[in-house]
Parts: sequence; C-alpha cells; structure tokens
Amino acid sequence: MLLDEDPATLIHHTIGNFNITPDKLAVARINESLSTLQQARDLRVREAESALKKLARTHSTLSSHHQETLSSHSPSAHSSLISSLDTQKFRIAKSASDLEIESERLSSHLSDLQARLQELEVQGNEGGEFRGRGLGDDEVALRLKVYRGLGMDVEKDGDGNGREGDVRIVNLDGRQSRFFYANHFWKIV
Repeated sequence: MLLDEDPATLIHHTIGNFNITPDKLAVARINESLSTLQQARDLRVREAESALKKLARTHSTLSSHHQETLSSHSPSAHSSLISSLDTQKFRIAKSASDLEIESERLSSHLSDLQARLQELEVQGNEGGEFRGRGLGDDEVALRLKVYRGLGMDVEKDGDGNGREGDVRIVNLDGRQSRFFYANHFWKIV
C-alpha cells in the first residue's frame, strides 16, 4: 500500500490529534491514589504487627502464669483440703446443735428452779404449811413425808392383833449402819 503522504507527517498529525494530557493527569491521579493507599496499607500493617506482637507477649506471659499455676496446683491436696474443711464444718455444726440443745435444757432447768424459788419465797422462812408448829413436829412431819415419798405407808399387822394406834418404831439414832436401815425399810415395803 502506498501512502499519499509521508508516514512521519502522518504520525505527527496523528499524535497532534490525540489529546493525551487528560489521560496523563488521570494516570498521575491514579498513581497518587495508589501511593496513598499503599502508605495507608503499610501503616495498617505496621499497627497490626505491633498489636500482634503485644498480644503475643501477653499470651506468653499468661501461658507461663498458667503453666506455673498448673504445676503448683495439686488435685489430691485440693480434694484433701476440701474434705478436711467439710469434716470440720460438720463437727462445728454438730457442736453448735449440741450446745443449742444443752442451752435449751439448762434454760428449762433454770425456769424450773426460778419457779421453785418463788414457791419457797412465798412460803417464807418458816416453811409455809409447817408454820406455827413446834420443831419436833416439823422433824416428824418431814420424816413421814420422806417415807411416804418412798412408798412406805402405815399398815396393819397380818395376824389381826394390831390395835388402833399400834406402830412399829424404828429409832434412827445412828447405832446401826445405813445399810441396816435401808434393808429394814425395804423389807417392810
């Protein structure tokens, strides 16, 4: 193919007709944006690496602390301690319960004694129902009361010879032993 015009002139006119300045500006803007993006990406990568190193150090510290804790922890010693503490807890609870029961018993006993004290205070120093009698009467009445409390009572002779007012008299003058008196009264009963 033959050209009517010189190829160099043709190329020069073709280049002149192309307007590449806006394209050059666009490529420059794109290169600048790519450069900015690369810088931002590099900054993010450095921040991420820094955070990763910090987390790695924290992980290392926590891992060593965890390993140290695991090595110092003894499951058998822990269960033994828990068992002994449970035993101690139950002993303390039992003691507290026993003391509470004893406290209630003593409180009841105290109220009984206080009631008895009031009763005695009402009777006064003379003894209430025995007031006005002679000393001998008080002694005999007290002895009879003790004997009746033991279940001893006045009874007639088995042979029918008993008279009204007939009594067996046992002198408690201390000439015999206590054993003798105890046996004698139990035989009578």
